[in-house]
Amino acid sequence: MRFGAVMTKTPAGTREWRDRVRRVDDLGFDVLLLPDHLGMMSPFPPLTSAAAVSDRLRLGVQVCNVCLWNPAMLARDAATVDLLSDGRLELGLGAGHAQQEFLAAGIAYERPGRRIDMLEAMVPVLRDLLAGRTVTVSRPLPMTSCTLGLPQAQASVPIMVGGNGDRVLQIAATLADIVGLTGFTSGTGRVHTDLSHFTWAGLVDRVDHVRDAAGSRFAALELSVLVQRVMLSADRQGAIAEFVGDEPLPLDVVGDSPFVLAGTADHVAEQLARLRDEHGVTYVTTFEPSVGALAEAMASVR
Repeated sequence: MRFGAVMTKTPAGTREWRDRVRRVDDLGFDVLLLPDHLGMMSPFPPLTSAAAVSDRLRLGVQVCNVCLWNPAMLARDAATVDLLSDGRLELGLGAGHAQQEFLAAGIAYERPGRRIDMLEAMVPVLRDLLAGRTVTVSRPLPMTSCTLGLPQAQASVPIMVGGNGDRVLQIAATLADIVGLTGFTSGTGRVHTDLSHFTWAGLVDRVDHVRDAAGSRFAALELSVLVQRVMLSADRQGAIAEFVGDEPLPLDVVGDSPFVLAGTADHVAEQLARLRDEHGVTYVTTFEPSVGALAEAMASVR
């Protein structure tokens, strides 16, 4: 298995950022990732900075909201990070969901189907551009003809498509290299309360959907799970109740979830092994506040 740390907190400056990158590296994580949200750092400059701190960590975005990006500009930024990291970039893509970000940026907040259309169109275009090919596209992408003109640092930049809905996962299964599973149905904001596939049974359903859509591609896909929180505690139920807090989330669903890992380090390691051995998940990511807890458990499943 491999493990990724999603860095969400904006640092006070360069020194703090470098220290946090070193911590992730020292803890044994494989990938350092940035999200793509207004109100947080732009993902690509910090990844370039991280590449200068660690020559081992792979670097990624989990995930770019494709509706906020021009495809040529996104490909250029991604190719630049890949070049300056000597070929360590992994590019995550999603359809976007937080309405307030679109409104703040002055970008139309289209219906979900339209946003997913954009995602489906972007994946092959970005793959071609990152491979050095010339792309000519008409609708729905705002392009005519484009070549990046940058040297390639790796033969193929791995592309993740992340989400939960049927069509997004079908796109991931047929076009991406990595399938990012989240377990929830996105609403219009950043807080997710529709935990439609948040249980172990829900994960089985989503993996089965990916398998059916992928066909012969399935064996080559990497399945990834985004764990919302890892909590080491002898009182597992108490830790889960504390995580839920005042949010309108059902305790029984959160308590039976591969997307929230709580218990002793040995128990969390057992859940990681279950993800790998029963469900084929070989890539687990979590947010920065949980990296220390995850690090204590992940050595057992390497």
